[in-house]
Amino acid sequence: MELTRRSFLKLGLQLGAGGALVKAWGFDLRPALAQTRTLKIERTTETRSICPYCSVSCSVIIHTLGDRAHNVTGTTVVHVEGDPDSPINRGTLCPKGITLKQNIVNDLRLTKVLYRAPGSDRWEEKSWDWAIDRIARLIKDTRDRHLIERDAKGRSVHALTAIGVIGGCTDTNENNYLITKAFRAGLGIIPLEQQSRI
Repeated sequence: MELTRRSFLKLGLQLGAGGALVKAWGFDLRPALAQTRTLKIERTTETRSICPYCSVSCSVIIHTLGDRAHNVTGTTVVHVEGDPDSPINRGTLCPKGITLKQNIVNDLRLTKVLYRAPGSDRWEEKSWDWAIDRIARLIKDTRDRHLIERDAKGRSVHALTAIGVIGGCTDTNENNYLITKAFRAGLGIIPLEQQSRI
């Protein structure tokens, strides 16, 4: 095919229409062009959650790719967006909330327990079971040492002020109710707060 100005313009118009490649070079780009029109979230699984950054508790939709099995390491977060059905944020997110994907998919994110013993200059990797047992032991020891059974007038107060508990911004009312029951009623911890009230 001789390339003249006229044939070049003709070929350009045909390329724009999408049919010239079949004639000129022997392959068809129409399926590839159709694929580019699909969204990156088309084959993802939508999971609704709450943004963890502040006490507003904006609803988010997290789009993931994977086989939908629980506890699978191959699941990848593709996109995070505000939930338009939420009466709190109506689909909008602040600059921190919109970067939630970078918080989830991050090589620097800690996934193991690191412990530095008192006086030590290095961090040690520990198991989650070890960390939970240590926290439970420290709470029990502190409660045994500092629990105030009775006040100055002899009234039963069952108060522990040497430990404080704070709930996170993603805690629901039900979760906060259980935190109150466990820590205030069960252990007697008085300093009990929730992030949304601070």
